[in-house]
Amino acid sequence: MAFLTFKGGVHPYDGKELSKEKPIVDFIPGKELVYPLSQHIGAPARPVVQKGDHVLAGQMIAEAGGFVSAPIHASVSGTVTGIKRVLNNVGNKVDAIIIENDGQYESIPEEKTESLDSLSKEEILNRIRQGGVVGMGGAGFPTHVKLSPKEPEKIDYILVNGAECEPYLTSDYRRLLEQPEYVIGGLKCILKLFDHAKGCICIEDNKPDCISLMQELVRNESRIEVMPLKTKYPQGAERCLIYAVTGREINSSMLPADAGCVVDNVDTVCAVYRAVMEGHPVTDRIVTVTGDGITQPGNFRVKTGTSFAELIEAAGGLKEPVEKIISGGPMMGFAMYDYHVPVVKTSSAILCMKKDPVTEAEETACINCGRCVSGCPAHLVPSRLATYSEEGQEERFVKNNGMECVECGCCSFICPAKRHLTQSIRSMRKIVLANRKKPK
Repeated sequence: MAFLTFKGGVHPYDGKELSKEKPIVDFIPGKELVYPLSQHIGAPARPVVQKGDHVLAGQMIAEAGGFVSAPIHASVSGTVTGIKRVLNNVGNKVDAIIIENDGQYESIPEEKTESLDSLSKEEILNRIRQGGVVGMGGAGFPTHVKLSPKEPEKIDYILVNGAECEPYLTSDYRRLLEQPEYVIGGLKCILKLFDHAKGCICIEDNKPDCISLMQELVRNESRIEVMPLKTKYPQGAERCLIYAVTGREINSSMLPADAGCVVDNVDTVCAVYRAVMEGHPVTDRIVTVTGDGITQPGNFRVKTGTSFAELIEAAGGLKEPVEKIISGGPMMGFAMYDYHVPVVKTSSAILCMKKDPVTEAEETACINCGRCVSGCPAHLVPSRLATYSEEGQEERFVKNNGMECVECGCCSFICPAKRHLTQSIRSMRKIVLANRKKPK
């Protein structure tokens, strides 16, 4: 069988054996839950509760702050103890609603739907919006906005991103195995919005059990097909996935919809199903807690607002010493200096590592080997772009397509000189974007 792929990429150690055989376990949170108002791209949500209010699980506690925004819902019943600034999983200070868990888990009634055929397109989108569904693979883009392109009739493909190419992460793998009906059901909800689209469930070939299971389940679905992908990082990156499956290319000035595509992560598609068919807002997600620094790696169904510290303890605690803890995976995750932060809609994993290979590596001069060029999925020259960044040459950086970088980390991973290529390029990209926002 030929597996679909893209040009470039790397093959890091994937570490998935630590947690892939661990079924999803429900985690019961502690006494205090913290809900940052910024859990998505766009405007922060606006609180609709105040100190002293009693809330129920599933109740909206913050409304969308604009069109590109999403509401936030309580994941437990309890009392609002305040609204304050807290540290989030990427190291920023943000406003958050604090709720004291009463342990009763009383919830608001859910408006379930017996048949998808009974819902109009507008009703489906409204349920997704009201459910606070965002991209749960890491980006956090509000899903109702993504599913509302200007020309829906031109959407040809709905791609369910089940690649899970980021090393160590296994939450999507467990979802595909344990709750395939949610994945297929969510995809059907999305397909109803686009009359001419084909649904593609895209899975890397290191998950043959998922591929065979899904192929069997969609055997009689005329609009859905399973697309086996070659195992390679970053196969699940939006541009790489679109090219691998459709042969179409997009750049930084385009959206997937410009290529006739919509791409959603497995957990996002499951959240769509629950919002549309069960009337259940996003109040939990699957989190992989793993790494050689964790005692008992596993996959947990976690209520939003739960502390990372509690999850680490649920996985048996840390093995000492641990040099690095990352929110997410090792390639695109965020290194943390404090793990007393809340799980949010985009928290896919907690990675605990005994050693930090990045700080141990000694950076040397570029040897012009070209490995970063061969590994770059965007077909750039990362070594040159990093030099422009380090020298502050913004104009040359832009002229040489530096803004096309997707910050996947392939160049830094493959560089024999151990240059911090991705970090340098990311810094210049931030400067360019900031300068573009300045008034002329």
